[in-house]
Amino acid sequence: MRRRDFIIGGMTSCAAWPLAARAQQREKPRRVGVLMNRPADQDEGQTRYAAFLQGLQEAGWAVGRNARVDVRWGANNADAERKYAAELLAHARCDRGLW
Repeated sequence: MRRRDFIIGGMTSCAAWPLAARAQQREKPRRVGVLMNRPADQDEGQTRYAAFLQGLQEAGWAVGRNARVDVRWGANNADAERKYAAELLAHARCDRGLW
């Protein structure tokens, strides 16, 4: 009887091992692009960006753990904002393997 219990216990732990290993794997961080129309050194822009990061955190996203944030500051410059939007879009396409 003891031998049978030992064999069953060993089989159970071997069957559970892949599940435990899979649960410990880290998922690839999601990449979030943020285009702010304020200058980087402006208090209002920094306040809005901090609120955005706080919202991400409240939703379960943590920068460095499961999220990566790429922020660009357009500073109310339409040409710069177009350039930064194209840059962020290029990063997104590259991450998805579309380019």
